[in-house]
Amino acid sequence: MSRFSEDIQTIKEHDPSVKSTLEILLTYPGYYAIMFHRVAHMLYQRNQFLISRIIANISRFLTGIEIHPGATIGRRLFIDHGMGVVIGETASVGDDVVIFQGVTLGGTGKDKGKRHPTIGNDVLLSAYVQVLGPITIGDHSKIGASAVVLKSIPSNATAVGIPAKVVKKNGEKFLAKSVFK
Repeated sequence: MSRFSEDIQTIKEHDPSVKSTLEILLTYPGYYAIMFHRVAHMLYQRNQFLISRIIANISRFLTGIEIHPGATIGRRLFIDHGMGVVIGETASVGDDVVIFQGVTLGGTGKDKGKRHPTIGNDVLLSAYVQVLGPITIGDHSKIGASAVVLKSIPSNATAVGIPAKVVKKNGEKFLAKSVFK
């Protein structure tokens, strides 16, 4: 299956409102942002920094989704209602990730080098989640709406709150305080 077909299929699987492939091709800003990013990232990797940033800015203008061309994006990323999504330069996003509106994968301004988060595979980032700094969100984790994540979250966990705390791990619910004792 081509990446093009894979992206279309991913949107159909995640969005029950989709009526046709043509609808996706004509109206899905998350799809456009990923397509623009692929081109910009390829150029960025070839040290064509200015043109890659120009493409990224055109994409941001057209979609409301800002993905730095240096960011690494995995396969089958689904950005739903993407307005306000920001993915920083050193961020890494795994395969099969779902991102909702207003999510930021940003830096804190204190770090050098790797400044942005690493998101594992099969992760859900709910609306308005802020993941800040060179931290990791483990595979198969879920971050609840409006959480502010400042520390790494393990795999198979659910985290909520400001600051985010793990409330479920490997299917077992518990009070957030018990994780950090």
